[in-house]
Amino acid sequence: MKRMNILMLSSLLTVSASAQKISTQNEIVDCGQVVFRKPVTAEFLMTNEGSKPLIIHQVYKSCGCTEVVYPKNSVAPGDSFLVKAVYDAKQMGTFHKQICLYSNASEEPFILSMRGRVVSNVVDFAGPYNELLGELKSDVQEVEFDDVNRGDRPVQRIHIFNPTEEMMEPVVMHLPNYLQATVSPSRVAPHRSAEITFVLDSKKLRDFGLNQTSVYLGERPGDKIAPEKEIVVSAVLLPSFDKLTAEQKKLAPKVELSTTDLNLGSFNGKKKLKGEILVSNQGKSVLDIRSMQMFTMGLQVQLKKSKIQPGETVKMKVTAVATDLKKSRAKHPRILMITNDPENAKVVIRINVK
Repeated sequence: MKRMNILMLSSLLTVSASAQKISTQNEIVDCGQVVFRKPVTAEFLMTNEGSKPLIIHQVYKSCGCTEVVYPKNSVAPGDSFLVKAVYDAKQMGTFHKQICLYSNASEEPFILSMRGRVVSNVVDFAGPYNELLGELKSDVQEVEFDDVNRGDRPVQRIHIFNPTEEMMEPVVMHLPNYLQATVSPSRVAPHRSAEITFVLDSKKLRDFGLNQTSVYLGERPGDKIAPEKEIVVSAVLLPSFDKLTAEQKKLAPKVELSTTDLNLGSFNGKKKLKGEILVSNQGKSVLDIRSMQMFTMGLQVQLKKSKIQPGETVKMKVTAVATDLKKSRAKHPRILMITNDPENAKVVIRINVK
């Protein structure tokens, strides 16, 4: 009986602890560029999602250069509260500061982070913002990771601009597991710019060739996905030929195309435009066209055979469909060919239409 009481008490304690919960939209605030000796503030909007009043009884900081403001009184269930962290910015270079909140919600601390870079002068991106993504502007609408080898972690950056009169908190939505995106700074003031950094984990890409996805730029956390907010992200994963010997390379296939820049002319009311490319194998072993993919919708490709003998030439027929091309936001219709030619594993064919 005594053992049962202990088990029941332990179970009640577990339920009580799990009933308490703190949540926040962002555990990390990126302050972007911060002017030297001008303190910067990171604000964390948090919520007590537990069933009892929340009490923050202790706060630890990673260094004395950061001051933290938090509610000293209890926070009722369901209520939101603000935690502010102020960094003195007295040291040039990047910074990453952590704040640990100890409360009755858990024995483990709730960790918040602020980061950024202290500079002598803030320098904004000076280029044009030609793309409109919802209410935000961007210098590009397509992100491409070319010639990626398995194990690489390449980085691409784009710039965004807030043309409105409201503070924005941009967020990249619908990210696949192989892609990470961070916005710096996390909050973008009216008529100020920010930078989005995309990091690709090539180990998580499934297939060789083109891996393409659409992500969406929201104005703030919880924003809705919409076509006008789309950013197309492409990654081309190449097969590896590192283990080929010098002799094997001499006997390898060699792909040659009659053109890699096919001009189909102007639609002028036509629904479709057609063209042709000759694909030859000038090598000494069978050429294997491992995949044929389109960077954009609106293109149709027919290749008579995917395995081409040495000295053989086959026709590749290309069709551009007007209605589908108009639906695509991508500006450069292209075809990607992945082969077993060690010197030309990736062949990109540009399709020019008007």
